[in-house]
Amino acid sequence: MRSNRILLAFVLVLALSCKSGEKKEENTEVAAVEIWETDFQDDFETFNPENWQDQRIWVNNEKQCYVPDGQYGTREVSNGTLKLKVVNVGEARPCDNLDKHGEQHPDTPYMAGRICSKNRKEFVKGKWTARLRLHGNGQPSMFPAWWLLGARNNESPVQEPDETVCWPLTGSGEIDIFEHHGDVKKDHFTTGAIKSEGECDKGDWWSYRKDFPATLDDYHEYSVEWEGSDLVYRLDGEEVYRNEGEGDNYPEPMFAILNFAKITDNPMTGEWIMEVDWVKHESRK
Repeated sequence: MRSNRILLAFVLVLALSCKSGEKKEENTEVAAVEIWETDFQDDFETFNPENWQDQRIWVNNEKQCYVPDGQYGTREVSNGTLKLKVVNVGEARPCDNLDKHGEQHPDTPYMAGRICSKNRKEFVKGKWTARLRLHGNGQPSMFPAWWLLGARNNESPVQEPDETVCWPLTGSGEIDIFEHHGDVKKDHFTTGAIKSEGECDKGDWWSYRKDFPATLDDYHEYSVEWEGSDLVYRLDGEEVYRNEGEGDNYPEPMFAILNFAKITDNPMTGEWIMEVDWVKHESRK
């Protein structure tokens, strides 16, 4: 009888030991998948030209003029955040922004800020995140954005010999992490990739993108990460959308863009503000 009890006790101890070992091994595997290493972060204590440069370009028939060096208060770093603005200066003024065909933007009263990490901070895959908010949203013509573009893109500023690829071909692919179209509705943002149709300037804006609700005047973390072959979009760390199989179509180094545009002719007064607390890129260990 005593020998049976000893045998039973040994079996129970062995079973518990095996179960504990399996759990530890399983947890270790999960932890390994979830570990990210930050290889770039800007907390916007200052405007760092080693991380960002102004980008002055005319796209999408936008109504604003992107200006350098924070002219008209369009780019401000203060109290630990970046503020990018659209400002109505009250009268139409000359704009030197050119489109990809060399046509100059017409005179406009709307001045704005746009920065990019092109030729400063560029990464292959990983995860990009920004913590940002809007000051007021849902106003007609509002078009703030946080997004990525392939580093071989041939649009201004062209600074390297390999910047010869037209949008949205591989090498100049586009991923939109956060866009807000004020003409559509308040407290909604759009996220998703642009599908390349295999020719210059031929991109499908609808197939891989979707709208989601969020209180845009509050800070949120908007991110995209490469998970296997998928692109996974998260709001405050929670998955909201996934482009299945699309991650493999963006193998190139990509740079980040933050901008506030005015997309239609609807009138505006004063200024619009997108405030950015921080931006970072992470890679899996």
